Amino acid sequence: MAWFRRERSLLPADETESRVPEGLYVKCDSCKEILYRKAVVDNLGVCPKCAFHFRISARERLELLCDGPWEELDHGLVSSDPLAFRDTKPYAARLKDGKRKTGSLDALVSAVGTVGGIPSVVAAMEYGFIGGSMGVVVGEKVTRAVEKAARERMPILVVSCSGGARMMEGTLSLMQMAKISAALARLDEARVPFISLLTDPTTGGVTASFAMLGDVNIAEPGALIGFAGPRVIEQTIRQKLPPGFQRAEFLLQHGMLDMVVDRRELKKTVVRTLRTMLD
Repeated sequence: MAWFRRERSLLPADETESRVPEGLYVKCDSCKEILYRKAVVDNLGVCPKCAFHFRISARERLELLCDGPWEELDHGLVSSDPLAFRDTKPYAARLKDGKRKTGSLDALVSAVGTVGGIPSVVAAMEYGFIGGSMGVVVGEKVTRAVEKAARERMPILVVSCSGGARMMEGTLSLMQMAKISAALARLDEARVPFISLLTDPTTGGVTASFAMLGDVNIAEPGALIGFAGPRVIEQTIRQKLPPGFQRAEFLLQHGMLDMVVDRRELKKTVVRTLRTMLD
């Protein structure tokens, strides 16, 4: 059975969704300041008052990391709705809504470009598409991106922004964790660098698989990173969790991340890290 198919038509790229709201002014979720929207956008989606990081789209991520134009990979892959799933609405309708909101056919955009002059594979998750969840298409696209990086000996960067595995595709979604991890093991054997960039949020099966398998794991400030949610953990262990639990800074202190880097310094840090790894 084919779990995905190829579709030719794409929505215009200018319909992609950014978390920075539309309008002349926006309100920061952290400091509650009313901000001139253009100032936030010009600051790479970072609040100029308190440095809160607004969520940005997958294509904005590629623009941030790549030096210039990139070549998108596997852009026509779409889910075939293998389980004909329905909850409060049909899964097919959720896929259609995701395409309309983001301009993408699924929750990941992968591409080849240059990062600081270094030819690289870059993949970024799109939270606006069903919460950035990982189904068969995301799993296939990440796997193909990793395999291309290994085959052509180019470093790969993957930006995670996800609620985890896509429940509408059931076990087929969970299988992607093992598939991607196996591809990354082969990438490691080929000694090709993999940098994992974790943003808010990175949770569930994405955290439990490729997001934490980077040669270098870098997170943005304040990013929520974990497997199960804090309420589920508290109810399971019957203990109160410490302040800041599952935030990037907490994970850095406890050895689960290598760096926490402000988005405005992210590309410079990634380039410096790649050059060090490739020397």
